[in-house]
Amino acid sequence: MTKLNAITLPNGATLRNPLMMAPMTTQLSFYNGQVTKDEIEYYANRAKDVGAVIVGAANVQAVGKGWHGELGIYDDSFLPGLSQLAKEIKARGAKAIIQIFHAGRMTNRDILSGEQPVSASAVPALRPNAETPRELSQEEIIQLIEDFKLATRRAIQAGFDGVEIHGANTYIIQQFFSPHSNRRTDEWGGTQEKRFKFINDLVDGILQTVADFSNQEFIVGYRFSPEEFEDPGLRMDDCFYLLEHLSQKKLDYLHLSTNDYNRISQEEAYANKSILNYVSKHLNKKVPLVGVGGVETIEHVEDILQHAQLVAVGRSLIHDPDWAGKILRGNSTTRLKELGFDLEQYYKYGLWQFVQSFRLDK
Repeated sequence: MTKLNAITLPNGATLRNPLMMAPMTTQLSFYNGQVTKDEIEYYANRAKDVGAVIVGAANVQAVGKGWHGELGIYDDSFLPGLSQLAKEIKARGAKAIIQIFHAGRMTNRDILSGEQPVSASAVPALRPNAETPRELSQEEIIQLIEDFKLATRRAIQAGFDGVEIHGANTYIIQQFFSPHSNRRTDEWGGTQEKRFKFINDLVDGILQTVADFSNQEFIVGYRFSPEEFEDPGLRMDDCFYLLEHLSQKKLDYLHLSTNDYNRISQEEAYANKSILNYVSKHLNKKVPLVGVGGVETIEHVEDILQHAQLVAVGRSLIHDPDWAGKILRGNSTTRLKELGFDLEQYYKYGLWQFVQSFRLDK
């Protein structure tokens, strides 16, 4: 049997083991963002052995909706369903964490019922058919931060054990930090320091909300992407700047978002070892680090734990809700390629198309 010890986070909350269910798009919610029975069962079935479940992408504003079937947390009407979701996850012994997010420019008018997407600046994403977003005003930026704080308060009211701030995957929080999507010349953009202001004020506001409305063991994590392919875009030096400042705040973990835990940076100066390795050395255990990407076997778990304190698992838990239990009991697990998963489809199009590519009869 593989021994994966419990881990206590900086705020005192203890996870029974370092395995976390990674936040992933499910498209299982109702069209209006309400939790469905299928969604509750999906998470509950995968909560029985992991240390924590991170419920993916709950939207803090209606204009931030990124896709159909997305979970909402921007109104009190969502509380009954969210409460049931948190209850069922926690009943299996896992900590229930909900990821709070806003798509920003990574959406379109069809998803938003005709409304124009918004972002830090009126710059479209570098992807086919991307729409030009509307630049947020000063007042709207302040309101967006307030809505993230209100979402945090709703997570507390619903009985979740924590929130994960989704600052990765080119969504609106990252859009404020990125020199590609943020071309502002006011206090919210320009220099690296000014581009960080939105994140700084947002994280401080969420932490204060937790202090005001919850106990000391309410978990606050932050997910980040280390670099961007756009030019101009985020580079590893930006990542280190972000980590240096976030590590000074009372966060309980930092979650590195990569599709492969062995991923190498696109920059030659950081191509000698994995991004996970560089990030780990830079943090130097000041904040627990979550590694993720392509975790399928106990060897993968052990590899990540050489550099991180927590391991997030996505695709393996999609196809096998008992994956974590097998790992903990020392049983063998099946590689995804052996089951017919089209990994290239996942990397190119994301979770929904990836799930559709899987067939039991292959």
